[in-house]
Amino acid sequence: MDGNGRWAKKRMMPRAFGHKRGVDTVREIARAARDMGLEALTLYAFSSENWKRPADEISDLMGMLRTFIRNDLDEFVANNVRLRIIGDYQALAPDIVEMIEAAMARTAANTGTTVAIALNYGSQQEIARAAARAAEKGPITPEAIEAELDTACLPPLDLLIRTSGEIRLSNFLLWQAAYAEMWFTDVLWPDFTAAHLAEALAQFTSRERRFGGR
Repeated sequence: MDGNGRWAKKRMMPRAFGHKRGVDTVREIARAARDMGLEALTLYAFSSENWKRPADEISDLMGMLRTFIRNDLDEFVANNVRLRIIGDYQALAPDIVEMIEAAMARTAANTGTTVAIALNYGSQQEIARAAARAAEKGPITPEAIEAELDTACLPPLDLLIRTSGEIRLSNFLLWQAAYAEMWFTDVLWPDFTAAHLAEALAQFTSRERRFGGR
């Protein structure tokens, strides 16, 4: 979900304004994913590298996370949406950890779309943690590592979308993206709409996926 800061800068507004608009887009896209019948939607909200940002920006982002959980959880429950968190979220502030775990518990039995939010997430760190856990249990194989990934409870990644014109993965779902289709757009995240998601899905369905075969 890239481009919040640039979106705000173009409007001569503080970065927090862009992040707030980006949260509105999260709501729109999560609803669209549900309406389109997607099994899972994973959103990269805060990376393990984002701690390098200014303290006031991090504080704004954490405040928005608190507000999102408080304001949107009832809608998740009402619409049978399951919330999952990937990443080392337990390193966040204790009140946020408590809110996250209560929210996941409240939606655990829901059977509709799963919305997974990546918090304090870095794919290289995830793979290292998974490999270490796999080694404790026996031989290290791709299957053993995959079973220990943060995403073990999610379906395989089919389509990876990045906004804002950047063409890189930025430490996101590196293992899971091995055979995923990718779709890059110049649209900044706050301007990303359900129509853009539908366009990405339409292109995805037109591609032939061979997974290394002919």
